[in-house]
Amino acid sequence: MSRELARRIAFTIGALLLFRLGTQIPVPGVSTSSFSPTSDLIARLSLFALGLIPYLTAAILIRLLSVVWRGLNTLERSGERGRRRIARATLGLTLALAAFQAYGIATALTSIPGLVKNPGGWFVVTATASMVGGVFVLVWLSEQITRYGIGNGLALILSLGILVSIPRDAAAIVELVRRGAISGNLVFAHAVFWIVTVAVIVLVEGARRNVRVEFGALSVGARQLPARDAVLPIKLNSAGFLIPVTAAPWIFFLPLALAGLILGGDHPLVAAAYRHLQLGQPAHLILVSIAVFVLAFIYTAYVVDPEHAAKSLAARDGAIPGVAPGEATADYLDRVVSLTTVVGAVYLTVLQLIPEVFELYGIGLPYSMMINGGGALVVVCTALDIKAQVRDVSLTNPGGVRR
Repeated sequence: MSRELARRIAFTIGALLLFRLGTQIPVPGVSTSSFSPTSDLIARLSLFALGLIPYLTAAILIRLLSVVWRGLNTLERSGERGRRRIARATLGLTLALAAFQAYGIATALTSIPGLVKNPGGWFVVTATASMVGGVFVLVWLSEQITRYGIGNGLALILSLGILVSIPRDAAAIVELVRRGAISGNLVFAHAVFWIVTVAVIVLVEGARRNVRVEFGALSVGARQLPARDAVLPIKLNSAGFLIPVTAAPWIFFLPLALAGLILGGDHPLVAAAYRHLQLGQPAHLILVSIAVFVLAFIYTAYVVDPEHAAKSLAARDGAIPGVAPGEATADYLDRVVSLTTVVGAVYLTVLQLIPEVFELYGIGLPYSMMINGGGALVVVCTALDIKAQVRDVSLTNPGGVRR
């Protein structure tokens, strides 16, 4: 192991330990004397109670806005200055979302008897400020991990939050099997299912549709580089997971919330809609599936731009064999990306439906809802990213030259 790799690993472990320490420090003013030291409730009332959700929500909203707003899209692609402006806008929106959510939580805590030592306005202010500050500490910590550690900081913090719940959930399931409350065969079937699911995720995330590209001879100073062949890799899942799955419920829950404000939450139509859109209901399953599938196509169109790729190939004297440069190349790449995205969209939709199907057919286990297809995808992709970075750092000399 190289010294640089050891330093990066040590930094990452230290940063993640700080994250776990923060989840055990309660919000000022909350009485935790009645809690068990290992209680999950402490983490939910800690300085990091909001986690990275406000920041991720803000980033997703900005990203979705850039898909439909060409000016924001151009700003994001305009270089370092444009990216800094996008980052500042994301942090500003994060502040607003975190403050709104933290204020709601702090206000709700004051209504629970015995939980807050001195309920009142001062507690609401300090608790809100503490939780909002916790969000920005996590954002900063994730950036430091990405810069000085191994792996993507956001993904690592999300993955750790998922992984730490597994031992607790496994112990609870073992206890239920011992009591005879659930079948041991069902537990075994779930274990096999998740092993197969992880294997499929590894296979799909590593799969590429390679488009062959030919580059003409190139003159570099006095040197003449010969013509060469290369490939343009296109991922099966170019849309990722967070944006399609996170944004999908908004498509029908936001209009429903608006209807609740106009008609009232107790209106028969609104109440019936909420009832049919609960997790595990057929209507929720169908609507979420359609929304995830469509959003996967929309976001892939933003991430993979065939016109930009065609212009880049033409600028480098590259061409796809049998396809004319320019518009014909863009049309060809668009067809390839569309066909590839069908596979990726189906894959994302199936992962999203895992807890829905378990709930619909009553074959789920009482583990955390974080242990679902999305959680598995985040953890597996984080592990694959760490593996790739460890290999890159191991094969790079201190001067930045590949061995």
